[in-house]
Amino acid sequence: MVTTPDYAHPGPAQDAIAALRGAALLEFGTAWCGHCQAAQPLVAAALAAHPGLPHIRVEDGKGRPLGRTFHVKLWPTLVFLHDGREVARLVRPASAADVAAALARIAPPAAPVSATRLPDRAP
Repeated sequence: MVTTPDYAHPGPAQDAIAALRGAALLEFGTAWCGHCQAAQPLVAAALAAHPGLPHIRVEDGKGRPLGRTFHVKLWPTLVFLHDGREVARLVRPASAADVAAALARIAPPAAPVSATRLPDRAP
């Protein structure tokens, strides 16, 4: 997964988000927010099935333009995008299953990698 390690401040511009192609997860919050900290393992667990999916973490707060564009009121707010447009939203997710269900709306989970057994050859 391609995750922004920290909440970016000031975060990307609205036109950069609108220009995204394919599926992406936009997460609004702050590093000091207890709800945001509690959500991190849930988000990480759900994203494990979507390697390579961009996960953009944006520090939000009063007067932050990107958060206002997306009408963010509580943290964390997860905005699920496809081609730069909002498809789904979760506010303060309660489970990894909730996050996984929203992710499934923008991108199918990656197929698990397994060992392939070749058929035995007759002598």
